[in-house]
Amino acid sequence: MKHRFIILWPALFGLLLLSCREEVPFFLSEETVVDPGTTGSGLYTGFYLLNEGNMGSNKASLDYYDFTSGTYTRNMYAERNPSVPKELGDVGNDLQRYGSRLYAVINASNKVEVMDARTMQRVGQVDIPNCRYITFHEGYAYVTSYAGPIEIFPEYKQKGYVVKVDTATLQVVGQCVVGYQPDGIAVSNDTLYVANSGGYRGASHPNQYERTVSVVDIATFAEVTQIDVAYNLHRVMTDPGGNLWVTSREAGGDNPSRLFFIDREQQKVTDTIPLPVNDMWMDGDSLYLLGERGNATGSAAGKRHFSILHTASRQVVNNAFITDGTEKLFEIPYGIMVHPETKDIFITDAGDYINPGLLYRFDRSGKKKWSVQTGDIPSRFVLLPKKL
Repeated sequence: MKHRFIILWPALFGLLLLSCREEVPFFLSEETVVDPGTTGSGLYTGFYLLNEGNMGSNKASLDYYDFTSGTYTRNMYAERNPSVPKELGDVGNDLQRYGSRLYAVINASNKVEVMDARTMQRVGQVDIPNCRYITFHEGYAYVTSYAGPIEIFPEYKQKGYVVKVDTATLQVVGQCVVGYQPDGIAVSNDTLYVANSGGYRGASHPNQYERTVSVVDIATFAEVTQIDVAYNLHRVMTDPGGNLWVTSREAGGDNPSRLFFIDREQQKVTDTIPLPVNDMWMDGDSLYLLGERGNATGSAAGKRHFSILHTASRQVVNNAFITDGTEKLFEIPYGIMVHPETKDIFITDAGDYINPGLLYRFDRSGKKKWSVQTGDIPSRFVLLPKKL
């Protein structure tokens, strides 16, 4: 591993040391060559990985893996943006690319950080309270927000909403109220689908969790209906047919984490997959799933699942896509990405949620190629195309 430093003139360095991180006296990124034989012959130059960082630690960070050099670089944002106060911010919740820009949703810092996807240099920010997840449609970003403060409270009164942002100006141009503590969001057929969790209300009183997906008409930007699903919803994703896949978190002993299929035409749940899901990635008609079996069966912790579901048949076709025994090394399988060309599988391990995590790369047959240390709580991947 090698370290890269920005070297400042001694006088300037001395002045900066008198100030706090607002002026950024110095910063450090770390490079590790994990795959020296790699060549970048495909459509992608690499990928970004967002590390959440523990709440209150101000340690959200961005890492980058270069497919051509085989180099993994940790904590690049501070280096590319030395004048930004408090670096990337507190709790990186989501990361997406739209056109030539990256959008990082920084939950406890109440902002969406917007960067150039090539250089990682800051373009601007959008101030949104308690923001959670982001999606895009025809020049606009749609961001879920818990709306109120970060507070566990069963009588929490503030409903959440979806914020509409003009991606050309980074100005908020609309707001649509949905359920309590909305999380995941996806677009299908000019409609937004929003997974309401009710997480603040239900954490101490499980019957206060939300259990609906809000259906929002994009043209009018108004909620038109709600679909009943399950308590404490989390992620939502569309498949090639425009149907929805929704996950729930555990919500008490009788409400384990599950995966649900919503038929877009019927606007209701028509299938339930009895697997717990921490994260998922859609690759064609294959849905890759990570989870902890203990949540689903009531068995002891330590049993993880790495599964593949065929979206057209809605059947699990592979219950163990890691084939070399490496699955036993995971503490908390947390984030996943599948390379669309090589079908290599990238999986993060959040570990103990306090110390740096790990990133694993597997080939398409499920055999480990390498692993590398990441930032704290590595979660969201974004591929970077050669042509933007």
